[in-house]
Amino acid sequence: MALYNLKNPYDRAKFKERTDAMMAAQDYVELKKKNTQRSLAQNSYLHLLLGYFASEFGFTLDEVKIDFYKRKCNPDIFVIERVNRRGQKVRTLRSSADLDKAEMTRSIERFRNWSSAECGLYLPSPNEGEALFYAQQQVEMYQREIY
Repeated sequence: MALYNLKNPYDRAKFKERTDAMMAAQDYVELKKKNTQRSLAQNSYLHLLLGYFASEFGFTLDEVKIDFYKRKCNPDIFVIERVNRRGQKVRTLRSSADLDKAEMTRSIERFRNWSSAECGLYLPSPNEGEALFYAQQQVEMYQREIY
């Protein structure tokens, strides 16, 4: 399998050659869009924010992640409707591991804005080192208290 960056003229030409050849051969093909994956740094940052929010309000990390981050702040990104094997519509939650960088960034910003506006808790941005360090300390103290 080859990856093509369709913003690059050379890759675009190679992609066209390859697809034209497959169409001429009438092959079975699979076409899949490759998203830019969220980074590990984004994931760590998100979990710090979720943990900090949980520590401030007495929730578990899972409660914050599912109830507030996914369902309350980002339902358009996470809540998906599908049909089960019995033909019934069910609502499930998408994993944050499936997000690309842009979706992850948007979802974190929404959570930060909601936390500040609705709950009165400012969640630090990724470049606020001292505030992030403080948040990490609070998370660790909270974990020691509940376990």
